[in-house]
Amino acid sequence: MKEVEIEVYDKKEKVATTLCVEQINENQFRMIDNDLFNNQLTLGAEFETKINSENKHEVVKILKKSEFITRRFSLTPNYKESDYRMLGDELTKRGGFWQVDFGSIATVNIPKGFEFDINQVIKDLELVEITD
Repeated sequence: MKEVEIEVYDKKEKVATTLCVEQINENQFRMIDNDLFNNQLTLGAEFETKINSENKHEVVKILKKSEFITRRFSLTPNYKESDYRMLGDELTKRGGFWQVDFGSIATVNIPKGFEFDINQVIKDLELVEITD
């Protein structure tokens, strides 16, 4: 599949975001990372768009939800970036994905059946979860 960048306008949040996605067909796409503003647009999610009057994509339908458990956290200055990177690398080795936006918001995509107690890791690292 072809990777493309599209600009997606979220009417609810009144914000446009540029997303890097895999193009399935003319107006259907698969996420290859996580949108910071739309919690439905996470790794692996497939969606359909329409082009609005400003020539931006608007999501009209989620075709397939992500198979990952997605959680967001505020990173604390108590730990070095290398500590977080070590955790992220372990997650990646086990089929997960992680990204950091704005230097302080971590999004993790946890495969179902993940062998570690993610809640204990969160507690140990004193992470603050960002919820809707």
